[in-house]
Amino acid sequence: MKLSIGIVGLPNVGKSTLFKILTKQQVHIANYPFATIDPNVGVVPVPDERLEKLAKLSNSKKVVPAVIEFYDIAGLVKGANKGEGLGNQFLTHIRDCKAIIQVVRCFKQSDIVHIEGTPDPLRDIEIIKTELGLKDLETVTRRFDKAESQTRSGDKKAVKDLEVLRKVKQEIEKGNLIIDFMHEPVVEEMQLLTAKKQLLLLNGSESDLTDEFKKKIKELNLDYLIVDLAKIEHINELIKKAYEILNLMSFLTTGEDETRGWTIECGSKAPQAAGVIHTDFEHKFIRAEVINWQKLMEAGGWNQAKQKGWLRLEGKDYIVRDGDVMVIRHG
Repeated sequence: MKLSIGIVGLPNVGKSTLFKILTKQQVHIANYPFATIDPNVGVVPVPDERLEKLAKLSNSKKVVPAVIEFYDIAGLVKGANKGEGLGNQFLTHIRDCKAIIQVVRCFKQSDIVHIEGTPDPLRDIEIIKTELGLKDLETVTRRFDKAESQTRSGDKKAVKDLEVLRKVKQEIEKGNLIIDFMHEPVVEEMQLLTAKKQLLLLNGSESDLTDEFKKKIKELNLDYLIVDLAKIEHINELIKKAYEILNLMSFLTTGEDETRGWTIECGSKAPQAAGVIHTDFEHKFIRAEVINWQKLMEAGGWNQAKQKGWLRLEGKDYIVRDGDVMVIRHG
């Protein structure tokens, strides 16, 4: 499963700095707008302390963590939806991402240029929200007009699509995210920006944030983290939070060759999990041997767990849990 998160925000708020810390890549960081021309893409491992413990238990030759892709795009400005700055080009890049992290400048450092003159986190959040919404409104309006035309010929799918599109259009016009509609087929087709889960990364320290500001942030009903990008100890927390907002979890495999974390959506059934290991396994799935990783550690190994009767045989309807260690049996 390819997992990707787009990093967005105004110019000079800390996006590229965040990306560099996350990926340990040397990207171009400069104190002027549009220093990032092409999206920087980095693959970041998901921190998982369980893997090392299981690898030690199994004497594994290697450890392979689950990963997330991060896309760092150029700073957005007012009018980006119409092509201001380098707008349209970069809004297109994040259409393929499954979630968005918006970096918001809260630090007061005066020698860093702010494109709007002075830092104002609430204003900056509103600018980005507006640009994403206006871009989506353009897309939805085109699709709405097309569906409206198709309904006249009695197209039943178009009738259903039109009903969803009308509601979506109304929500975007109100300035709302449309995450509740993200699994509607017509919304999935359009890859709308406001249908993606979002996380606000408030770049600064606690002392930069007033109680009034924190109150208003909570009213936005968005997940947020306060991270001082001058201090990198929070980054693992950020990666885990990103995993959480994507509604993801990991199941594990372990043996002498390798111990590996595999990423699936919460609620996935055993055959879907098997398909992440190899596409053929989903269709040829027979059953899975399953044990929670802590029970496996307690048993002292796979054979010992089997002798204790702690391994479970699960079929096609089994919903995989985070931390399950699995062996897939397939045809």
